[in-house]
Amino acid sequence: MTGMTGMTGMTGMTGMTGMAEGEAKLREQICLLAKSIFDRGLTGGSTGNISARTADGGLLVSPTGTSFGRLDPARLSRFDADGTLIGGDSPTKEMPLHSAFYDTRSSAGAVVHLHSCHSVALSMLPDVDPDNFLPPLTPYAVMKLGKVKLLPFFLPGDPAMGEAVRGLAGKRSAVMLANHGPVVAGKDVEAACNAVEELEDTARLALLTRGMNPRMLTPDQVGRLVTEFDVEWDE
Repeated sequence: MTGMTGMTGMTGMTGMTGMAEGEAKLREQICLLAKSIFDRGLTGGSTGNISARTADGGLLVSPTGTSFGRLDPARLSRFDADGTLIGGDSPTKEMPLHSAFYDTRSSAGAVVHLHSCHSVALSMLPDVDPDNFLPPLTPYAVMKLGKVKLLPFFLPGDPAMGEAVRGLAGKRSAVMLANHGPVVAGKDVEAACNAVEELEDTARLALLTRGMNPRMLTPDQVGRLVTEFDVEWDE
């Protein structure tokens, strides 16, 4: 019995060690990807925020007022599975936005919000489709983002942003906050970062080709992408 108890204890300690190592790697990955985003000018100053699920159901979140270029893995805000802050610095004031995606999309493993220039510029124009913000210029935006919902302007940190996302009932993985910036949920932090970059690239293409009558994907081509790649496409 003593031997079995000892083995059980060792197994438990091994599991805890594995979780700690996994969280340490996740902290490093969040900071590495955030710095890459910052270094390439996709969000500047102390703008933007990023979060990711931990193995125990908690969250790691970029602290308020911090730059993506200088995130410290040890100072990321840490929430437990009940949503209680248990470590790190004070979190971004836009936590309601992140929580809304996690609460309505069970597949969400990470959320990224940027103040990326081209997508914000596109959100200011009067003739964009609020239900499908990005024009179908490339297959990759369709595949990685589905339809992007343009939400109205909210004051930064306004809890109403989160309520607007909740109102979508988990049907969209990405939204665009008018005059503010994109917010994208992904299965993990790398997928979320890749998707938000695709959103910004597509917005840039839309602005570059504006007024030039670009050849867009046809509804049939979009439909084939949705079917072939099992894209969430809220009608």
